[in-house]
Amino acid sequence: MAATVRRQRPRRLACWVLMTVLLADLLALSDTLAVMSVDLGSESMKVAIVKPGVPMEIVLNKESRRKTPVTVTLKENERFFGDSAASMAIKNPKATLRYFQHLLGKQENNPHVALYKARFPEHELGFDPQRQTVYFQISPQLQFSPEEVLSMLLNYSRSLAEDFAEQPIKDAVITVPAFFNQAERRAVLQAARMAGLKVLQLINDNTATALSYGVFRRKDINSTAQNIMFYDMGSGSTVCTIVTYQTVKTKDAGMQPQLQIRGVGFDRTLGGLEMELRLREHLARLFNEQRKGQRAKDVRENPRAMAKLLREANRLKTVLSANADHVAQIEGLMDDVDFKAKVTRAEFEELCADLFERVPGPVQQALQSAEMKLDEIEQVILVGGATRVPKVQEVLLKAVGKEELGKNINADEAAAMGAVYQAAALSKAFKVKPFVVRDAVIYPILVEFTREVEEETGVRSLKHNKRVLFSRMGPYPQRKVITFNRYSHDFNFHINYGDLGFLGPEDLRVFGSQNLTTVKLKGVGESFKKYPDYESKGIKAHFNLDESGVLSLDRVESVFETLVEDSPEEESTLTKLGNTISSLFGGGSTADPKENGTDTVQEEEEGPAEGSKDEPGEQAELKEEAEAPAEDTSSPPPPEAKGAAAPEGEKAAEKDGRDKPEAQKPVVCRTLVSRFGF
Repeated sequence: MAATVRRQRPRRLACWVLMTVLLADLLALSDTLAVMSVDLGSESMKVAIVKPGVPMEIVLNKESRRKTPVTVTLKENERFFGDSAASMAIKNPKATLRYFQHLLGKQENNPHVALYKARFPEHELGFDPQRQTVYFQISPQLQFSPEEVLSMLLNYSRSLAEDFAEQPIKDAVITVPAFFNQAERRAVLQAARMAGLKVLQLINDNTATALSYGVFRRKDINSTAQNIMFYDMGSGSTVCTIVTYQTVKTKDAGMQPQLQIRGVGFDRTLGGLEMELRLREHLARLFNEQRKGQRAKDVRENPRAMAKLLREANRLKTVLSANADHVAQIEGLMDDVDFKAKVTRAEFEELCADLFERVPGPVQQALQSAEMKLDEIEQVILVGGATRVPKVQEVLLKAVGKEELGKNINADEAAAMGAVYQAAALSKAFKVKPFVVRDAVIYPILVEFTREVEEETGVRSLKHNKRVLFSRMGPYPQRKVITFNRYSHDFNFHINYGDLGFLGPEDLRVFGSQNLTTVKLKGVGESFKKYPDYESKGIKAHFNLDESGVLSLDRVESVFETLVEDSPEEESTLTKLGNTISSLFGGGSTADPKENGTDTVQEEEEGPAEGSKDEPGEQAELKEEAEAPAEDTSSPPPPEAKGAAAPEGEKAAEKDGRDKPEAQKPVVCRTLVSRFGF
């Protein structure tokens, strides 16, 4: 009986260990059962959550509204957010910050900084010489960068989500405009870190909208490609996106629906805000004309009066979208003088005539980037609040040549719902139906470097080389490896944006610097001295463009190889014990597939090794390779020919008749990797 107990004791111990591990996992997940998404617009934001029993729900704010103004009021000892801050805009316009996302990642000389000053002259912007960016100077003792203001708002959005979910929330998916570059995306991530949020992904708002549309129409997606155009005109900008829906065969889940971003066009400043500013200027001119001859001050010099006019212009734009005319009226606009004026829709359209002419621009850009024609687009769907303006719909309908525009999607909440679905898919606490998302790179990225080349006359000269890492409209997330074959000493290379010829001159100025970073490698020469008997396989730089569209250089390493005799050793007791424990808990030698789908690496070689007479290395050769451990580079033995198989007896006779050769030790390829600092 005692022997039986001893045999069961290891099993009991294993069961207790397994139960402990599972309980620890459940406790770890209990704090993160709910996830949230923040659809961060220029004028307002929408917050959505997913928690057990509450699938994909829009969060109501403290005023029981589904939409919260992106407004922050900062005083010495008080802070107001959302509707409370919006009501403070008239009382204290200098301390009330709006549309500050337009300043994210912008340097002082950026045209958008000058545009922001012209639109909101009540705000004092300072210059940070260390970061080369601007900040808000609220008072001599109070100053905040746009990232800090955004972090406060993200923290407020989390508090709304936690109150609604009745539990703490840390994981979030945040939407950003598709045209955000690397600096702007990193600014949003920095703000999220300051707010204590764990960002599962920065998802483009056009991609989130397309995902929401596809999720609720999963049954309509089949193997036949469907091309849908989404035209999104919000408050601050306009984005046109061409999306292809179809079912594809996946590695793990079989046939699943997929959306692929095929083309994107945008206008950074075309939106409802610019229309409201035109109306505000018109109302200010009418008010000044009414007080002409009274030696009154210009209403434009009064920040409070201009804040009142902007609020009335917002209301007027909404009303004129459904009515031919409307009377704008404000009590006590300035110096206790009331204002009242009639504005017609025709006057509004005349004020914004040049804006309406820019409506077809993003459509043409999207078609060019997708290399498609309008005949291939099955439907054009409207997204965003500014698309409710009748003139916008009229001009767009004429530009796309369709019978009607699609309005079968919630123009305000589609991006928030798509983002929260992605948050649930990325979270470990939920299991959702797979929906493959293939986003596209808007701005190409390349690597530039200079090296010495020897000409026929023996003269050495410098040659500038460019290698495209991520091409325009290429899919991401994606990993790339570029190999430098002609360096044996420390060197530098530059990571820059590629050809931005599709941007206009003004957009290029807004875009900012085209240089992302310069990488200076150290220790290259030392690694070659350390392994003089090994053959160099080049210096490999590993790049990653993650799910958020943020580029990172994971590592740079030099690879050396040599042939050595294999001397297999018997497994040690600790190795056997480790393998036994791994098998007990379901472990294995096969690596799990990556969750983000980047299980392939594109490797690009810089060119032939140094000393080669040919120069074909200037044309980069791309190839896709499955990621494999660097140590296992030996090739498998060739398969046997499938011919007429000899009987077993004849095979045995052949073997016995041959002279037995001397046993040879197997030869394997040994690989050493030396990593560099940069």
